[in-house]
Order: sequence, then structure tokens, then C-alpha cells
Amino acid sequence: MGHWLQRNIVEPGKLPMLLALASFVVTFVVTRVIVRMIRAGKGPFGNVKAGDLHIHHVVPGIVLTVIGGFGAVASGRYGFGASAFAVVFGIGAGLVLDEFALILHLDDVYWTEDGRKSVEVVVLTAALVGLVLSGFSPFGVNDVNDQELQDRTSAIVTIALNFCFALLALSKGKARTAIFGIIVPFVALIGMIRLAKPGSPWAKRFYRRRPRARARSRLRAYRHDRRWAGPSRRVQEWIGGKPDPEPARALPERR
Repeated sequence: MGHWLQRNIVEPGKLPMLLALASFVVTFVVTRVIVRMIRAGKGPFGNVKAGDLHIHHVVPGIVLTVIGGFGAVASGRYGFGASAFAVVFGIGAGLVLDEFALILHLDDVYWTEDGRKSVEVVVLTAALVGLVLSGFSPFGVNDVNDQELQDRTSAIVTIALNFCFALLALSKGKARTAIFGIIVPFVALIGMIRLAKPGSPWAKRFYRRRPRARARSRLRAYRHDRRWAGPSRRVQEWIGGKPDPEPARALPERR
């Protein structure tokens, strides 16, 4: 383990990325735990306010992200400074992306259905950074023998092929399959060969004159939503907390 870490993480200069990813995930988990305790009225924590102004944690997150980002650029990929600024950047990014939905909607939607986008973006970011971190680096490693060079070449070809599969799966409206296809070899191939989702670029381009394909696509999407909407919702609530119920809308008056 130590040899692998030295050769594939430390030597290629990926240690700051590892520290940034770890601090990013830990910050998100700790932040979610704290805000859920505040919501439940438990523990010593409370909202940060300046007078009547509620200071969201995206504010210190932006400050830490700017400090960590510029510091990491100035420090390079090696040394204590690079690692320290990477941790600062990961903490700031965790605080910012935890309130991604607030930035997107310019409204405090943290405990609403729209607030789920923050959880999805955090999971996506961690997965993509983990992909870059866990993959073999074809550059920056010294004393590579012929066998290692062949293995790295095969890895590059495999990654490039998976990326093409992921692009096709994405064009069919299967974003999650495309993402996991980049991380797990050939998973995107499943999304590539299956029917496209209604409204996807692929369906609009190739199903326009194929009514049977359009009908099958709608039916499959309906069955998929019925089967997986519940489990997906429970997982999101377990990670990010249950959103507040939407207020009932008043019916229009009859005249």
C-alpha cells in the first residue's frame, strides 16, 4: 500500500488532490450533520447571524475556496504549502457546493425539493475527482518499465473508449449511467445500447420519424420512474435530509 501510494499518488503530485477530496467529503458530511441538528433543535449549534442577517455557510466557503485555490496555484504540486492549501480549498468547496442549490436559484431552498440538487452535485464532484485520483497517471512517474508502460497505455485506451461510451449515453439522457460509466469500465455501454429517454438529444434527432421507438421510450421511462423514484428519494433523504413539505396551493375562486 505504501509503495502504491508513493508511486501513484505522491510521485505524480496527486497528494494535494487526495487531501482536497478528503477534506471536501468530510466537510460536506460534517456540515450536513450540523445543519440537521440545528433543524431538529439539538446540540449546541445554531445559525450564524449578523443582526437580522442570516450568514449562510456558502459565504465562508467562498472565502476559503479563493484562498485555497490561489494558494494551491502558487505552491505547485509538492511540499507542505501545496497540501495545506489543498485542504483549505477542499473545505471551502465542500461548504460552497453544499449550498449549490441556493446559488443556482438565488433563494434559500436548502430544505426544499430544489435543494436536492446540492447533494447530487456534491456526489458527482466527489465521484469525478475520485476517478482522476484513482486512475493511473501516464506522466510524471519515473523509471517506468516496459510492462508498466504497456499497462498504462492500455489504461489510457480503456479510459478513452469509456469516455466515448459515456458521451453517447449522455446524449441519450442517461446522465447517471454516463457518470458511473466513466468511473466503472463499460457501465456506460449499457446506457449507450438502450433506448434513449424522451426529450434527450438522441431521441429528438433519431426518434423523430420512429413513432414506435418514441412510444417504447416513453413507456420505459415511465416504468423506470415508478420503480426507482422511491428508493432514489430515500437515499437522497438519508444523505441530505428530508425536505420540508410544500405548502398547499389555494384553489382559484369560482365566480
